[in-house]
Amino acid sequence: MSALEIAAVLFSAFGVWLTGRRTMLCWPVMVIASVLYGVVFWQARLYADMALQGVFAALSLYGWARWLRGMAQDGAVTIRPLSAVGFWSGLGAGAVGGVALGVLLRTTTDDPMPMLDAALSAYSILGQVWMARRHLACWWVWCAVDVLYTGLFFVRGLYLTAGLYAAFVALAVMGFQQWRKAAARS
Repeated sequence: MSALEIAAVLFSAFGVWLTGRRTMLCWPVMVIASVLYGVVFWQARLYADMALQGVFAALSLYGWARWLRGMAQDGAVTIRPLSAVGFWSGLGAGAVGGVALGVLLRTTTDDPMPMLDAALSAYSILGQVWMARRHLACWWVWCAVDVLYTGLFFVRGLYLTAGLYAAFVALAVMGFQQWRKAAARS
């Protein structure tokens, strides 16, 4: 456990908490968290997760722009529905992307768990895109991904990060509840 990992944990937890509250400040906080975790994952040889942090930083900028256009009168972000076609095609794209990235990682890196690392990365991108588009279903993805990441990080010796991802499960449940209530009101 390093000072860098501690900082990454704090920024990440704060960013997810802000996201659950539909607060615009979540996006710059998540950019900082992504940069910090990019270095942590590089040091742990979790290359897909390292690359994912770059994608997260870019998607955070995208989400920031999307949320600026989707604010309600009270300053909170409005929730948008996700069609069944969008839901299933998103899950399918995550599966295809995970397999493709897993094969790449298996053949080109020393990643000790390339298929799991890749699948979690692919579905994390899906969760982030759905979050940027303000779809309630993003929280379902985050619950599943965060449970599995908790185990991966524990096995890799990133105990503080494993604890963070266990807390992310609880934050994702809370985020889901808050977004569902907000969607029902609009």
